[in-house]
Amino acid sequence: MGKYNGPLCRLCRAEGTKLFLKGKRCLTDKCSLERRNYPPGQRGARVSFRKSNYKLQLREKQKVKRFYGVGERQFRIFFAKAAKKKGITGENLLQALELRLDNVLYRMNMAFSRAHARQLIRHGHIIVNGKRVSIPSYNLRLNDEVGFCEKARNNESVKAMLSDVKGLLDTPGWLVMNEEKLSGKVNSLPTRDDVSITVEEHLIVELYSK
Repeated sequence: MGKYNGPLCRLCRAEGTKLFLKGKRCLTDKCSLERRNYPPGQRGARVSFRKSNYKLQLREKQKVKRFYGVGERQFRIFFAKAAKKKGITGENLLQALELRLDNVLYRMNMAFSRAHARQLIRHGHIIVNGKRVSIPSYNLRLNDEVGFCEKARNNESVKAMLSDVKGLLDTPGWLVMNEEKLSGKVNSLPTRDDVSITVEEHLIVELYSK
């Protein structure tokens, strides 16, 4: 399946929860889910269907995929790696998704959204441990340092963006910020409680275990 290029707010309404795909707009009264809290479509507000176990599992998977901006093939790779690691598969999966470079950049208030973070990364503005990284799915490790390259730090548009996005989100405890250097560090590995979306990950494990 190709990349989704339709209205982003439609995805939030389909999942029945905020996926924070449009940055600051999602935190205001302009959020589509605040105004139309029902599924998209001509009869979305009037028709309710009985949800089978498969549908519940599928919707949970789609919600997490859309929240982190991950395609189906890439999501399966993340799941396969999580299943091979020691511990609880669902929690391993969420931890790996949290440690994606684009997600970390967003949660450190260095981008308006995860999609915006991916754009900054692909344009070569981001460095990890002093080296330029252009892969949004790059998986960070403990004590990795993330920040803007020198050219980006001196860019007026980047400065204006950082000023606008400052304080938009609460930085989680597993990340440490250095506002002077416009950088942050993975101080500890994220736990299940650090995931900012309500998700029943066991349903995803059940779906892929069939």
